[in-house]
Amino acid sequence: MNKPMGEILVELGIISPLTLERALGRQKGSGKKLGMVLEEMGVVTEEEVVDVLSRQLSMQTVKKIRGYRFAPELFEMVPAEYAIANSLFPLRLKDGVLAVAVSDPYAIDIVDNLSRKTGLKVMTLLSTEKEIKGAIKEYYLTGNEGSTASLVRVLTVEDSPVVANVIKAALEREGFEVLQAADGLEGLKMAMSFKPSVILCDSVMPKMDGFGLKRALSAQAETAKIPVILLTSKASPEEEQKALSSGFFDFIAKPVNAVRIVSRVRRAIEMSASPPR
Repeated sequence: MNKPMGEILVELGIISPLTLERALGRQKGSGKKLGMVLEEMGVVTEEEVVDVLSRQLSMQTVKKIRGYRFAPELFEMVPAEYAIANSLFPLRLKDGVLAVAVSDPYAIDIVDNLSRKTGLKVMTLLSTEKEIKGAIKEYYLTGNEGSTASLVRVLTVEDSPVVANVIKAALEREGFEVLQAADGLEGLKMAMSFKPSVILCDSVMPKMDGFGLKRALSAQAETAKIPVILLTSKASPEEEQKALSSGFFDFIAKPVNAVRIVSRVRRAIEMSASPPR
């Protein structure tokens, strides 16, 4: 039987029994994993958590991903949207087995989805979330040599420069490429040209409003499946129902919140990247 993480950390002298007791108290009812609680307390590092998890679960680890060359087909098997949404990175393909680095060893659904998506057996290796995010940025988002993956683009269609720039700053901090359009007609043209992964659009805009833009996007095969999130100052159940029944992926009430914007965009990417069950 595998030893609990806390017990291993105490045995290794990384934390004291008293610290473990405090951490377990904080963990209770929080829904968080013990490793996350200990990291938040500042008593362990992410690397130490990965090391203990590897001992506990008898998993291999990969400490360094960046700086190596990877086969271009890996980035085609695991698109940028899927890698970002699920915090994983493809490492190698050998004898029909796709090896990927993950930060959460318990995310079985993600591994199963990837196996169905690729038709391959998937083997997971543990790494830190920091290393995986860094590798995604280096190989997927900056066009590093050896990668043929396209950039993860988000298009914002918003006539308020202030709101548009708040959204742009929040998404760029997370490594997304952000395109901006100031009205619905310009947004439609940019969507047709650049095929973004997600579109955020205001409900009321010059030339073409958000609902008109959604209808126009849905009418074109190449843009019909792009998830579109509606931004509106009309925060009512009726407006939300109208948006969802019109085919919008999601609905965000103004004033916009940076954390909410990022989480909804990630959710849209994850849902569109996941194969149907």
